[in-house]
Amino acid sequence: MRAMSKNSIKGLGTKAVHAGQEPDPVTGARAVPIYQTTSYVFRDTEHAANLFGLKELGNIYTRIMNPTTDVLEKRIAALESGVAGLAHSSGSAAVTNSILNICRSGDHIVSVSQLYGGTYNLFHYTLPKLGIDVSFIDAEDPDSFRKAIKPNTKLLFGETVGNPRLNIFPFEEVAKIAAEAELPLVIDNTAAPIICRPIEWGANVVVHSTTKYIGGHGTSIGGMVVDGGNFNWGNGKFPDFIEPDPSYHGLVHWDAFQAFEPFGGINIAYIMKMRLQLLRDMGACMSPTNAFLFLQGAETLHLRIERHCENALKTAEFLAGHDKVAWVNYPGLKDHPSHSVARKYLGGRFGPLVGFGIKGGHDAGRRFIENLGLFSHLANIGDAKSLAIHPASTTHSQLTPDEQATTGVTDDFVRLALGIEDFEDIQADIEQALAKA
Repeated sequence: MRAMSKNSIKGLGTKAVHAGQEPDPVTGARAVPIYQTTSYVFRDTEHAANLFGLKELGNIYTRIMNPTTDVLEKRIAALESGVAGLAHSSGSAAVTNSILNICRSGDHIVSVSQLYGGTYNLFHYTLPKLGIDVSFIDAEDPDSFRKAIKPNTKLLFGETVGNPRLNIFPFEEVAKIAAEAELPLVIDNTAAPIICRPIEWGANVVVHSTTKYIGGHGTSIGGMVVDGGNFNWGNGKFPDFIEPDPSYHGLVHWDAFQAFEPFGGINIAYIMKMRLQLLRDMGACMSPTNAFLFLQGAETLHLRIERHCENALKTAEFLAGHDKVAWVNYPGLKDHPSHSVARKYLGGRFGPLVGFGIKGGHDAGRRFIENLGLFSHLANIGDAKSLAIHPASTTHSQLTPDEQATTGVTDDFVRLALGIEDFEDIQADIEQALAKA
């Protein structure tokens, strides 16, 4: 039987199942094996020297590469229309390295303020300690990106779906601004895998917390960075790409990887620099076992995300008509300010997260959450099981009231991450909990 060429695969569902993998050449195993090893035997001294000198591709040490992780990297890159991926130990590590791969002390980035709380803390408190300045702007005002750009700005950052504000990133407007300024656009696509592919809308780098929807079962922590292969890192604004790297025998990353022949002559300079510098030196690598578990999740991602979104829309519509609910925030509702933009960028599926305010404020919200039975009360999204949380007292509690407001968090706000259960059971659980709130 002749194997179908992976390059001929068009469908996202087929890519989710097949991309990046061939049956194991030694055993013929159909499933991706877990290569639970730290290191790899070299054929001889010349082979070892060629690997370290980048004259030959292969495995050296699992902190830098691993065959199981390699399949996951290729698969997620294929799903995101990118050229290459790099797995990380967590989504936070992926976001951090996506910035450090571009910036050095004295540089500046522009980010939306509507961010996941952990990313906001990274940008607001930790990056400035490293000498990287961050300007926060309103994602719903695209021109604010242009106004915030400085001579030392190195990138623009946003989230496809603001978590928890649920605003939709204005890709085309901001991608145009980034291109005019010759700056890369970095997008966190954690909350909209499959349904949105930011690289196709002009982004240059995509990051994921694979912990969430890609994994889908709440079992593993991980992250992914995907290189779009569509940015000119040799434009003079990024000295780390065009100056010799003394830690790698004077290698010039842009010269070496802007048209890397072993990868078909494509531009993988961004992801290779990250692998050879940050993963090597800081070690935030994904374990092979977690990579295997994420591959199991990825195979059903295209099916699960449809059910997540279907349940989210039905839940939002149900809540919008409930007398104990003060307001509902979901892009799928026709009166939502991001409805038309969400239809454009999310393909009419509107995402898996729903926010709402309960009448009675903080105390009523607490009673609601404590009376849920089917929903799990925990700090995560993307699980096959439905989840609920009160962000103001948990995920965003480190922020000041003003900072919470900019991210979309209010005292009465409850965030639901809808799972893949039957909607009738989801609705019944919400109904009984609201009755006791």
